[in-house]
Amino acid sequence: MPEKKTFFTIRNITLIGVLAAAIFVLTKFVSIPIPSPLGRTALSVGNAMCILSALLFGPLTGGLAAGLGNALVDLMDPTWAADFWMTFINKFLMTFAAGLVMHKLRFGRENLRTWLAGLAGTLTYCVLYVTKNILSGVLVRGFTWQVSVVETLSVKLPTTLANGVIATVCAALLYPALKPALKKSRMLYAPPENRREK
Repeated sequence: MPEKKTFFTIRNITLIGVLAAAIFVLTKFVSIPIPSPLGRTALSVGNAMCILSALLFGPLTGGLAAGLGNALVDLMDPTWAADFWMTFINKFLMTFAAGLVMHKLRFGRENLRTWLAGLAGTLTYCVLYVTKNILSGVLVRGFTWQVSVVETLSVKLPTTLANGVIATVCAALLYPALKPALKKSRMLYAPPENRREK
């Protein structure tokens, strides 16, 4: 009877932990805070590591690392701790979308897919983040719909788009530089059906 393959191997759990730690450090300590009436906003390179994780290691590994790393950032500050679960979902879906485009949709050249994957992740996150902030402004902070929409689109959306551009460019440029070394070390993503039995 063939042995069932599981995603949660010691290798994958360790890899997710290492990637989550890198995402945590880049998000927490390499960012420029921007004051906003709707709460926290910052220019950060943390999203670049999220997208890069998806490009190199696939949608699920990258998604879990991104979700965990960013959720830990929220949990480190009591002001944001209550939102950690929303951050986990948003960052997971952003990175998962990028990983799906890169590894599951087989079209075009790899270089083109890296840029499209970054764009898919960025657009996914923009929609989720803007929706969350508009709803939070109305339901939690007591703003009217008009005020919440205007504030979110004028303050949060430009920063989110800037973060997305930074993430996409950095990830797309770092991917070809890191891929050969990771391929040589046999650390890169491989779908279960393409993995050879040892």
